[in-house]
Amino acid sequence: MSEVFLRRLSPSLAHFVRRQLDFRILSIHRPKEELRASLETMRPAGLITEWLPDITEFLIGLGYPTVVADSDEEVPGGAAIDIDDWEVGREAARYFLRGGHRNFAFLGNSLPYSGQRYAGFSEELQQAGIDPPTSYVEEEPSGKQYLEDLREPQADFFHWLEELPKPVAVFAAHDPLGRFLCEACRVRKIRVPDEVSVLGANDDPLVGALSFPSLSSVQIPWERIGIAVGEAMNNLLAKGGQGSKPLLLSPGGVEVRQSSDTFHVEDPVLRRALGWLQQHHRESVGIEDLCRGLRVSRRSLERKFNEYLRKTPYQALSELRVETARRLLVETNEPMPLVAELSGFGDAERLSVVFRRVTGKRPSDFRKRF
Repeated sequence: MSEVFLRRLSPSLAHFVRRQLDFRILSIHRPKEELRASLETMRPAGLITEWLPDITEFLIGLGYPTVVADSDEEVPGGAAIDIDDWEVGREAARYFLRGGHRNFAFLGNSLPYSGQRYAGFSEELQQAGIDPPTSYVEEEPSGKQYLEDLREPQADFFHWLEELPKPVAVFAAHDPLGRFLCEACRVRKIRVPDEVSVLGANDDPLVGALSFPSLSSVQIPWERIGIAVGEAMNNLLAKGGQGSKPLLLSPGGVEVRQSSDTFHVEDPVLRRALGWLQQHHRESVGIEDLCRGLRVSRRSLERKFNEYLRKTPYQALSELRVETARRLLVETNEPMPLVAELSGFGDAERLSVVFRRVTGKRPSDFRKRF
């Protein structure tokens, strides 16, 4: 695999060394025949690889028990572990919708996961009554250039960017594309996040946290992916190479940084209301507390929510609490009563009722699925 992918998975794979498994590392960017010769010398019991076009198919064909660490395609006699890329897109859409955005766009590349993330992004927006977002496909550099990513925006990209209705929320298929977009905005003096709110995916600290403005990003649970990869290899070795269906894991929430840290609604009272809900939704508060805090009538506030967001203040509060509960259900093993308390619902019964109304699933079923 590449150094970037190795950095993501190695902390979790180190756990399996205690089970007397030894890992050797080969760069996936070596020529094919070098890879073949190195593997023939090492004679490994099994092979863990990331997915790259053409190369991964070649490696699978060598006949080792193989786990592909970022693919949703079934591996003959092996296993595939991947993030649910459709859910990554849906997570991005939900985040932007909570911020009051009305205009949306997508910046992707030509690789399969980008199309899946666009599909999830578009589907979630359509459920909210919004047309599929405009999109632009940027050519993807080689995996070696993931962190460097020194490409220059072309004239047609600048034209697409400048023609977007402002303010606009743009979801980039991964963090280097988000950084690329922020740089293009800086060149054309387009303000981020005031005019263009930017969200990436992967939450790579060597990209998002070191960019200016710092990049918001959908979190990918690399630790859980690494554990699943190690367990899949253990199972393959124990069962003599019997394959399994691809395993898709749910993303985390959004790590909010400067590139999207604003609410995009014109009405100042509504902006304050959204900020108040974001700050207090984990507490035992209701809409009357919100109205008192803002010194506005409930009727006036409900009218503003309906006009701009097509929902009630209570629905907005419930969605924030459900989103917090979703993250706790996926990222922790906390019991339902504590999940309910930490997400602002107060008790497990209330959590179950509202969670099912918003997502269509019971909390327990959601935890099992993801």
